[in-house]
Amino acid sequence: MFDITVLWKAPEVNPINRKARTIPGLNPVNVYGRVFFFSWFGFMIAFWSWYAFPPLLYETIAKDLSLSQADVANSNIVSLTATLLIRLVAGPSCDRFGPRLTFAGCLLAGAIPTALAGAVYNVHGLLALRFFVGILGGSFVPCQVWSTGFFDKNVVGTANALTGGFGNAGGGITYFLMPAIFDSLVADRGLTAHVAWRVTFIVPFICIVTTAVGMLILCPDTPTGKWSERHLAVQQNLATHGVSGAVVDVPGELTDQATAGTDSPNGSGSGSDEKKLGFEAVEPKQIGGFAHEAPIGEQAMLDTARGEVVVKPSFREALPVVFSAQTLVLAGGYFCSFGGELAINSILGAYYVKNFPTLQQRGSGNWAAMFGLLNVVFRPLGGVFSDLVYPRFGVWGKKALIHFVGLMTGVFLIAIGLTDPMDQNTMFGLVAGMAFFLESGNGANFGLVPHVHPHANGIVSGVTGATGNLGGIVFAIIFRYNHRDYAQVFWIIGVMTIAINLALCWIRPVPKGQVGGR
Repeated sequence: MFDITVLWKAPEVNPINRKARTIPGLNPVNVYGRVFFFSWFGFMIAFWSWYAFPPLLYETIAKDLSLSQADVANSNIVSLTATLLIRLVAGPSCDRFGPRLTFAGCLLAGAIPTALAGAVYNVHGLLALRFFVGILGGSFVPCQVWSTGFFDKNVVGTANALTGGFGNAGGGITYFLMPAIFDSLVADRGLTAHVAWRVTFIVPFICIVTTAVGMLILCPDTPTGKWSERHLAVQQNLATHGVSGAVVDVPGELTDQATAGTDSPNGSGSGSDEKKLGFEAVEPKQIGGFAHEAPIGEQAMLDTARGEVVVKPSFREALPVVFSAQTLVLAGGYFCSFGGELAINSILGAYYVKNFPTLQQRGSGNWAAMFGLLNVVFRPLGGVFSDLVYPRFGVWGKKALIHFVGLMTGVFLIAIGLTDPMDQNTMFGLVAGMAFFLESGNGANFGLVPHVHPHANGIVSGVTGATGNLGGIVFAIIFRYNHRDYAQVFWIIGVMTIAINLALCWIRPVPKGQVGGR
């Protein structure tokens, strides 16, 4: 039975990596609650600004800059392309410098072009600006890596889904906030539309900078302290619990001095910056006797130390991770789910206006916002379901869930595309049903990510997140060349989603012989 007090009391922790086994989301004073808050809030602010253009783009900005339908579509594609590139870089950056610094760097770098929105006066300026604002979309990767670093395997699916889901809600919030701020500036401040939409972007700029500074000042890199000392903390925690002597691989730098001739956790044989630490159990004892520590066995401790401490990545170690079949499964699932969400989020307001002209810009924007806001509930549900099936069915259960929600997403997309509803109740009902499975798929996908190559979590998260953006680009291009025939593109995406999930369902969830993460 669920104990509601876990939402605010200090969590029980893994004795080796100090990851929490519950989520104190209502306790920002506790370090785990504080990191949880900044993880989702930072990504929500980033997502809001990243998608701040679409609510005003199709009417106000397009009219002011004399944009064609193709110009609008191209700007959406450019924004997604930038995010794809940043996510590929953000993954290795998280493994090397830590997710907190990477997160804050993405926010601060994306805040600058956000503030410069007022300098845009033609289509070329818009394309350049949206490319650099796309940096903010890369903040998803450190958001998930940071969350993974603070929450243990039994709740990491829920934690990642909550931070990602609350963050993704920024894509819905922007459809409420940006038109509301714009209308306020026009009606209450007397600004012209030409000036008002430019001033509107100062609001997300202020929020982004404030959030980035807050996470730098108030939050740590890891539950054990500095990112550069994470391996030393594991060594000390093992010794504290009476484990010493048996050879354990602890990847990454310990003292910034390389030791040659050792093997990496994935068996690549790279010894660029690794050391062997020796531990064995000095006497049989009950593990977990310290305050707030979970009781786990000695073998589980060794597996945690050996396989679940993030490696400082080298090119040689990264390649097998990037091109493994298990990473392909995660990438393919996220290509469909998050890629579909991004592309649909960009055109949904325009689709509603086309089928229901009486809604106009603000009305269609409010209804389109609901698609993004449903992430607050539906994406976390994917992570919760993932954690619920894990105790009974293990990682195979988590993987099966990804494919189930993927197939159901495809069914709803095809239904919307073939019926092209002209009745508002039918349209909004089908979109809500599609959103349930599509957004739950996002949560379920990152419920499995921490189990796959856990020593390279940043790389796996980065590749998976980037492939989601690639899906957004591919689907946005399909929308681009089908002009205003939105319904046709919906069923095309549905068919692709079903085909990709069926093609990947046979692959095992984690590599054979992988240490840790199971």
